[in-house]
Amino acid sequence: MKRLLLLGSAVLGLLVLAAAFAAFKVSEFLHTPVSAGDTGMDFVIEAGASFRAVSDDLAEQGVISNSRAFRAYARWTGKASAVQAGDYHIRAGTTPVELLRQFTSGDVKLYSFTIIEGWNHWELLQALRDDDFIDSTLTDEDWPGLLDELGAIGAHPEGLFLPETYRFPRNTSDRDVLRQAYGLMQDVLAEEWQAKAEKLPIATPYEALVLASIIEKETARGDERPRISGVFTRRLEKRMRLQTDPTVIYGIGPDFDGNLTRRDLRTDTPYNTYTRGGLPPTPIAMPGRAAINAALHPADGEELYFVATGLGDGSHAFSVTKDEHDAAVAQYLRRLRQQRNQ
Repeated sequence: MKRLLLLGSAVLGLLVLAAAFAAFKVSEFLHTPVSAGDTGMDFVIEAGASFRAVSDDLAEQGVISNSRAFRAYARWTGKASAVQAGDYHIRAGTTPVELLRQFTSGDVKLYSFTIIEGWNHWELLQALRDDDFIDSTLTDEDWPGLLDELGAIGAHPEGLFLPETYRFPRNTSDRDVLRQAYGLMQDVLAEEWQAKAEKLPIATPYEALVLASIIEKETARGDERPRISGVFTRRLEKRMRLQTDPTVIYGIGPDFDGNLTRRDLRTDTPYNTYTRGGLPPTPIAMPGRAAINAALHPADGEELYFVATGLGDGSHAFSVTKDEHDAAVAQYLRRLRQQRNQ
């Protein structure tokens, strides 16, 4: 009997030692960095994947050394069913404990999409469609419904989405990206409107957006935006037509072939500022914050005209009188002819 008790005690002791050793090895595994390379690695959890499949995939790729221990820890913590699908970037030095926390918190890899200053809504929609990480759902016919969801005034999308870089998980819908861009535009427009100059010939933030879009299309030079805004502001005050080519081009639409003719300038559309006074009915592009600021803070002066210099730096020549402007236009045309001859 005594021998049996000693044998039982020995077996129990061995079991305790084995359990302690197993616990030590599991703890060592959980707190030893996974194999993710010096710069980390990307790992995808597909929608609907079981935790067993995830842990086996990690083991097969050599990221973790013990899929059983990883599953046991996940079950013990109650997190096995909380893993979220998505693209993950496993950082160098990540331990299995931290990896499980990353998988269950949805700390997924983010992708970026940039709306470029001066894009129109056709270009924006095409760029969304071309992005591999955005779930494309919108067509041209869907704009009114989306704008209604956003609470936008009117059913035309032009100019309502702020040019900026937006970050999002893979398979984010185009609607969600645009929702971010619309909200940010509303915030920026409200902020800029609150700080606007006094006695402007524009009555609403939307009119400021329209004017800003024209400024955006006329120049990419930050030093010229306020001057161009000043020209347009004085023209509006004097009830002169804006006579700006980008509005005519916008009125022609996506079929514009790049060659603006005199016939185009004489063909009336709601956007032709050679044939119609005041601002066009909507923006003609997506203006950035700098263009919005310029629209609301026009430079002082007497200039009523401007034309490209043709110097290749995007600069313009500004004029007070029509005669001065005609001379600047002639100089621009001479430079164009010289460039063609060369």
